[in-house]
Amino acid sequence: MALPFANGSGGRFIPEVWSKKLLVNFYKTTVLDAICNTDYQGEISGQGSKVNIRNTPVVGISDYDPAASTPITSYDDLSDTLVELTIDKAKIFKFKVDDVLAAQSDIPLVNEATRDAGERMKIAVDTDVLGGIYSGVAAGNIIGGATYALAQEITKANVIDHIIDMGNKLDEADIAETGRWLVLPPWICSMIKKSDLQNANQSGDSTSIARNGKLGIIDRFTIYQSNSVPIRGDDAAAALASDADAQYKILAGTTHYATFASQFVKTETLRLESRFGDAVRGLKVYGYKVVQPTAGVLLNAKQ
Repeated sequence: MALPFANGSGGRFIPEVWSKKLLVNFYKTTVLDAICNTDYQGEISGQGSKVNIRNTPVVGISDYDPAASTPITSYDDLSDTLVELTIDKAKIFKFKVDDVLAAQSDIPLVNEATRDAGERMKIAVDTDVLGGIYSGVAAGNIIGGATYALAQEITKANVIDHIIDMGNKLDEADIAETGRWLVLPPWICSMIKKSDLQNANQSGDSTSIARNGKLGIIDRFTIYQSNSVPIRGDDAAAALASDADAQYKILAGTTHYATFASQFVKTETLRLESRFGDAVRGLKVYGYKVVQPTAGVLLNAKQ
């Protein structure tokens, strides 16, 4: 195909050139694999599957006086509670490729589209899970109220204080220091870079975070930046109405806080009935559950 180009002497044609290089798609960073445990990933078979997770039994401790020679006459029964991880969610992708288009194309359309679908599937699942697990935090581990008026305002002067307060909540709940994480939106990460930690001597690193852009670990939390941090209005059950009442649900914890399992159970190609072409579709099932509410801490934050 060519486009006409007019000049004084007659018509010329400018040929179209189709580049073999595709524009790069940019994707949100996903964090589920880093913040949730996936211990039960291999135990699911499809949507509707259920995994029974047993808690470690709790053993009571009693006083004992050897001098009194008091006989031990009773023993505690060991009992464990069950937590059910239900694989009750599913998402799909689907697209079609015309035979003529595929034959004329000099790039692997199906492969590229499938790869893109996989990335977008990760983002969709990540967003859904992050939007659900923050509500499972133990009541004593919540900082700031669930309305804009009661949410904590984050500035470069107090952002580190808030992170330390979140760590203190976990300390008070006897949560292990190892494996702690904190998921922050970009604007809070920027506040950290503008805080006193921008100086190398304050952060303890040889190069300041203002120069290398790496937040790393702050007060034992490995920092993850995500654009999928949930945003809610004053009515937490409704979609955010406006930025005027926006609260960011900042979640921190350890991998013991929530468990997550997912699996692609179907990816298939089939012929279309009404045209010459193929349809490609995929089904992913997943489920998540807060299993240790005290291993998480929630900060209701506002700009």
